[in-house]
Amino acid sequence: MFSVAFAFWITMAGTTAPTPLYPLYGDAFGFTPFTVTVIFAVYALGVVVGLLAFGRLSDQVGRRPVLIAATLLSVCAAVIFILAQNLAALLIARVVSGFSAALVTGAATASLAERLGQNSRVKPATLALFANMGGLACGTLLAGILADLAPSPLRAPWIVMLVLAAIGMLGIVVSGESSDHRSGFSLQFQPLHIPGEIRSDFLRSAMAGGAGFAVLGVLTAVTGLFLGTVLNESSHSLTGLVVFTAFACTALGQLLVRTLKPGTALPVACIGLIAAAALIAVAMATSTLSPLLIGAAVNGLATGIAVGHGIGSITTRSAPQHRGASVSTFFAILYSMLAVPAIGVGILIRQTSLRPAGETFSAAVAALALGVLLSLVRPAKKAP
Repeated sequence: MFSVAFAFWITMAGTTAPTPLYPLYGDAFGFTPFTVTVIFAVYALGVVVGLLAFGRLSDQVGRRPVLIAATLLSVCAAVIFILAQNLAALLIARVVSGFSAALVTGAATASLAERLGQNSRVKPATLALFANMGGLACGTLLAGILADLAPSPLRAPWIVMLVLAAIGMLGIVVSGESSDHRSGFSLQFQPLHIPGEIRSDFLRSAMAGGAGFAVLGVLTAVTGLFLGTVLNESSHSLTGLVVFTAFACTALGQLLVRTLKPGTALPVACIGLIAAAALIAVAMATSTLSPLLIGAAVNGLATGIAVGHGIGSITTRSAPQHRGASVSTFFAILYSMLAVPAIGVGILIRQTSLRPAGETFSAAVAALALGVLLSLVRPAKKAP
């Protein structure tokens, strides 16, 4: 159990480790803020393709081989980052990271459920949540701290990630297989499916969660740029802290949704997303850190609530034979929203500058969340 959770954690940590290093890469390789958003988007799109192409692979060949492959890809990504001398290497490393995240998510979640069982004191879904979101949160913070303290800021974080990923892979190699079922390998894309019985709730949850993911993506891509160029803060640890806060609160929000009534979860999430967008816009307009940090926390909580509500609806109210495809579709939407808006912000930064681009993006997120909120409170039409 521990080996699977650790492999899940370190694989996800490796995907966010570049966040505080982007300004350093920009200086070293001479690329623009727009390029940073493209590098980030390549990772997110890699996750989407990986989910659709390999989402069912652990059902076909077993959990252990897929987990070994995921941690091996994480090792390979770290090696590429260590040896990187140009932009092409960064893009390749991010694609590899995206595939590692896509492989580990389903395999590790299923393996933890099979190893622990539903009667365990520690619920498999809770452990998977903390391994997943905890890895995303800790990866950026750990890399930021190492970049500040180590003599080689673009190498030391990846050496540590490489060692930890290798330990995670070794733990999986010596552990047993948790699943007895094999359906046999066949390479085909997971068909997208929006469950008709909960279509409106599915789409609202996906749009609200997608709005929050868009903010997470932009925070991950440009927080270092904002702190360095607007606030004149050179601390990579501070960049890591902002993104750590966002992802940690996303995990907390997914736990918090269990305490809310189903009818209140999405309205609360939408209100939180609007408030977070306003705080981030204030941070841009006033060039201050505290609204950005608070906005990251509020956005994380709201995003976690929206995602938790959506997954809960799919797993409890949709047809069992389509749940796997429905979950894959839900996350494909979220990760697409993680990538595409980041590129849009990069284009805006290139055309204007960071502050107006951030303010425009915040307004777009608030408008999307408001649209979902209004669709929830709109009175139903009376029957003729």
